[in-house]
Amino acid sequence: MFKIFLNNKVFECEKDETIVNAALKNGIFLNHSCLTGRCSSCKFKVIEGETEICENELALSSLERDNNYILTCVRKPVSDIWLDAEDLSAYGLVKSRTFPVKIDSFQNLSESIVMVTLRLPPNQKFNFLEGQYIDVIRGGIKRSYSIANASNAGKIELLIKNYEGGQMSNYWFNEMKINDLLRIEGPKGTFFLRDHEKGQNLVFLATGTGIAPIKSILESEKFREKADDFENIYVFWGMRFSSEIFWSPTNKKIFFIPVLSREGKIKKYVQDILLDQQIALENSMFYACGSEEMINQTRNKLILNGLNENSFFSDSFVQSN
Repeated sequence: MFKIFLNNKVFECEKDETIVNAALKNGIFLNHSCLTGRCSSCKFKVIEGETEICENELALSSLERDNNYILTCVRKPVSDIWLDAEDLSAYGLVKSRTFPVKIDSFQNLSESIVMVTLRLPPNQKFNFLEGQYIDVIRGGIKRSYSIANASNAGKIELLIKNYEGGQMSNYWFNEMKINDLLRIEGPKGTFFLRDHEKGQNLVFLATGTGIAPIKSILESEKFREKADDFENIYVFWGMRFSSEIFWSPTNKKIFFIPVLSREGKIKKYVQDILLDQQIALENSMFYACGSEEMINQTRNKLILNGLNENSFFSDSFVQSN
């Protein structure tokens, strides 16, 4: 048993468990997302102590490794550890639980995206922060999906993409029926709206169904209360065609910018047009959700242009085999 020291907490970690999982077991929430070492949400600097790797840290650069950064979702301790990290519990995060749910309704939004609404038993209350995700379990298959609606809706709305050959995709697009019984685990993840200073710009970036947690955040009571505190609010959403844009924010303060990769003579991607908007990076907070490629390229481009890395929050959609 080893101790993990944070900037504001300390917890114990078994030698055979990852740091993020040990934190969650102790009711402590470190920033994290994919839990597979493929995004960099759980990246923290080791001030002192030694760890060992249990899976490839694909999202770490060689420079970050040289500077003692690790991905805590794929690292186990071999000594007591001091991390430059904060516990996020004060935001109201709760431990993940398992719930039975039924398919309440579904609607095809495009050829490749379906919106599914899940209904919990009347005596069950599911609390989450807008931006978090759940795992949906059907038999022996488990897949992760971001919640697309606000927490006061009483139901759970998902935006689901059809992946060719996917086991769960075959269920969602060919077999699903109203009142089918499933299980969910959640809430999970730490992608949610943080507390920011007044007068800043708030920028959201999404590709495909990565709009789901952003939609959830923008429909939340917290956002409605805080919207006037921001100087400007932007939403960049990357899709292929304009016919696939099935949602837009209702708040008139939001600059909504669909980015279409298959319409027009020149392919456009979120990470390519972002800097064209001349947003003051030193006074902006960025939230990105969607493909690994978009998130990695966007993060790198913004940091190269002067953005503080602590001003970039992301939730990477990692496709299952």
